[in-house]
Parts: sequence; structure tokens; C-alpha cells
Amino acid sequence: MRVLGIDPGLTRCGVGIVDVRADRRATLVEVTVIRTPPSMPLEERLLAVGNGIEELLDTHGPAVVAIERVFAQHNLRTVMGTAQVSGVALHAAAKRGLPVALHTPSEVKAAITGYGSADKKQVQAMVARILGLAEVPKPADAADALAIAICHAWRGAPATASGAGGADLTPAQAAWRAAERSSGRASAVPRRLAR
Repeated sequence: MRVLGIDPGLTRCGVGIVDVRADRRATLVEVTVIRTPPSMPLEERLLAVGNGIEELLDTHGPAVVAIERVFAQHNLRTVMGTAQVSGVALHAAAKRGLPVALHTPSEVKAAITGYGSADKKQVQAMVARILGLAEVPKPADAADALAIAICHAWRGAPATASGAGGADLTPAQAAWRAAERSSGRASAVPRRLAR
């Protein structure tokens, strides 16, 4: 499954595209950050971000788009920009008939690290490890977009038979399985990734 993940932002919008196999192994396709200067008029900034997202959708043909769900912040201006960019991304996906999933930051953290309150550095380090990258993608918006894409693929894909018994799980994957069981949901734990 090819997933395009978006960490929405008006100044920096992270976009990460990953291919995830049935055994949950993830491969980096592309990662980028679409930037717009604060001095640019709002409508032009949204157009630039929208054009960038559309170009990536058309170039890479993902099966699904995953977006970080907008959450309340103290800075109203930041939350408005994030919501506006999310709307542009939703529109671009809908125009192409692509399904869209929204994931909260804690869902993404839990999927990637096994801990819903993990800090950004832990998430970024796990993203690099999962994708077999020599270093963490920068800036943080890029790594966050990849984490959103991986989260969606892992949460939405069925568990494989070989991973069903809990063998070959990383500590994060084992924690995810335990959380799934305690909530009464079917397990969606990814298998250990090849290095």
C-alpha cells in the first residue's frame, strides 16, 4: 500500500510517501516540506501548498492520504493555518477520489513508538529506524509526515499470520499489541522490519 502522509502547516507542510508491504515493512518513496513565506498573501500560500500536494499526489499515485488531525493549541493563528492547509489537502484527495484518514498526534506516537506520549525525538528516531535511513529526516515536519503515513498503514492493514503470535516483535510493536488487546480491538501490530 502506498500512503501519502501530511503534517499540515502553512509555513512548513511536511509530506511523506511510503510503500508498506503486507508484512508491514515500510520503504521511503519521497519526503519533502512545502514552504510558504509569512509575507505572502494567505490565498497565495494556500494555493502554493495545494499545488505542491497535488503534484505529489499525481506523481506518486498513493492509495490513501493520511493527515494529522488538527488539535487545539493556544496559538489561534497556528491552528487556523493548520486547519486551512488540512482543508486544501482534503480537497486535493477528494478531487482524485482518494480515501482520507485523520490521525491524532497521540495515535501516531503510539503506532510508531508504542507510547502515546513519546516526544518528537523518539518518534523521529523510530521513523528513521523503520525506514532504514542513516539519519532522521529534517526538518521535523518531514519526519512527522512519514510517521503519519506509517501510522495509517500499520493501523489499517491486517495482521500477518507470522506476526500473530508475538514472535519477532520490536518492543514498540509489542507495546502496540498490548494496547490493542487491552482496548479489545483486533491486533494491528507490525512485524519486525528488516534492516
